[in-house]
Amino acid sequence: MIGNDLATMPDFPAEIRAPAGTLHGVSAFQIHFASEDILTPGDAPNVLVAMNPAALKANIKDLEKGGLIIANEDAFLDRNLEKAGYGANPLEDGSLDAYQVYRVPMTSITLRATKGLDIGKKEAERAKNMFALGLVSWMYGRPTDVTLKWLEKKFAGKPAVLEGNVAAFKAGYNFGETTELFAHTYEVKRAPAAPGVYRNVSGNTALAWGLIAASVKSGLPIFYSSYPITPASEILHELSRHKNFGVRTLQAEDEIAACGAALGAAFGGHLGVTGTSGPGLDLKQEMIGLGVTLELPMVIVDVQRAGPSTGMPTKTEAADLLAAMYGRHGESPLPIVASRTPGHCFDAALEAVRIAVKYRTPVILLSDTFLTNSSEPWLLPRVKDLPEIDPKFATQPNHDDGFMPYLRDDNLARPWAVPGTVGLKHRIGGLEKEDVTGNISYEAANHERMTHLREAKVARIAQDIPELEVDDPGGDAELLVLGWGSSYGAIAAGVRRVRAAGKKVASAHLTHLNPLPGNTEQVLRKYPKVLIPEMNLGQLWRIVRSEFLVDAELFSKVHGQPLHAAEIEREILGRV
Repeated sequence: MIGNDLATMPDFPAEIRAPAGTLHGVSAFQIHFASEDILTPGDAPNVLVAMNPAALKANIKDLEKGGLIIANEDAFLDRNLEKAGYGANPLEDGSLDAYQVYRVPMTSITLRATKGLDIGKKEAERAKNMFALGLVSWMYGRPTDVTLKWLEKKFAGKPAVLEGNVAAFKAGYNFGETTELFAHTYEVKRAPAAPGVYRNVSGNTALAWGLIAASVKSGLPIFYSSYPITPASEILHELSRHKNFGVRTLQAEDEIAACGAALGAAFGGHLGVTGTSGPGLDLKQEMIGLGVTLELPMVIVDVQRAGPSTGMPTKTEAADLLAAMYGRHGESPLPIVASRTPGHCFDAALEAVRIAVKYRTPVILLSDTFLTNSSEPWLLPRVKDLPEIDPKFATQPNHDDGFMPYLRDDNLARPWAVPGTVGLKHRIGGLEKEDVTGNISYEAANHERMTHLREAKVARIAQDIPELEVDDPGGDAELLVLGWGSSYGAIAAGVRRVRAAGKKVASAHLTHLNPLPGNTEQVLRKYPKVLIPEMNLGQLWRIVRSEFLVDAELFSKVHGQPLHAAEIEREILGRV
């Protein structure tokens, strides 16, 4: 409606009830909006709104030098300063001289603005966030009607709370308009965009919608089972809202049960999906291995987070690639698809389902905390443009001797026979299958043949996915930056900056990580230097070096925060 491009990034702790006013309890929300195409939530904010001393101390390190600090001076009391670990008031001791500091009594003005309304003091104080939003809306020329309509919808059943928040929002806007405290306002014009209908979506929402779209295109009802785990739980919440599309959801008692239920649904002819994060992926691996040997279509969504173990459950990391590749015992290859932006989570979910159904295999779909919590404008696709997904259920015996459950098609995929189909009774289970018949077999040559067949089936998918696209305008760059997952935005923005400085650099981004696109080696060998930025200690980097014997270089970051464009720019400039 406003017409700007935007990207957001929430940042919040894992502690549910961290002591108020302490650094452990600080939450933040960063938004980057512009009149041009943007790719990241921004490296360093230009403006920091600090609602209390702890918020200032936790986030000041991210603010650019010379940036604006809008501080709620009412909160900078001695007890709050002590909780945040300040020995003196930073608004008065000169420690913020490198920034532009604006002291605004947000709490007291909000209380005055809501005086006489039918809300208590505590609820009135909570509305100070709306005061801050109103002030920032004035500073950046944001229309107020959009926010007011959102408030009306949000608090439709709470008229007193609605009235308080509206009063606080208008007070903040009017404060900015009438005070002489601020010397400048900023105008951000509309960004160019392709025509169509846009929605602001987060990664989990887009992923859930992609699963629903795949269900509609395939005719397979979704059965989604998961155990609650940050940051994947919102997929379960979103899917549970769409029973009108035939979606069935199950909150299972544990991760193994959730995976087993999804696999059972796949056996029953449904679109079986389970979602989790890294710790849950560890627990699901044996059941995923059963899916590999049963050769049934199933999607396992892994929304990666910082580890190991509980790690930092609300912080981002992309360190489950090797677990997805090799985490199961025995030789258990399966396809891996990774989403790159919040909106791309929709496409990645569609692709994961397409591969799972066509090739009769579990597929791991990798997202991460950054994509899950971030949001961006997303152009709604036309349903007719979405890929067709045909489950091609077996309906009759496929051999002169009856039904052979492991008689393969040209894709090396076995038949998908729904239980109860007349004449298609067959054996299932985790023991090794005899080729073609599916009978239990301990025969050495058969085991080796089945192992190679499962490997060849996954490898054959490389013929059915797009080649790796390279962004190299002049075709003569010496350095290729290769990424995967949510590093996409930072890499693209960093490359854009380097090119603006007159340097030549190529970039490519992987969506399919197993199998890799068929031209991957050809692309890698074209460039004398290859740089792989990752939010881990070098997992794709290890795969590339071992598979192709290419002397790629690694830029590794494991801060629990996404990669920054400035970091990519620095690493590129050090090599070109």
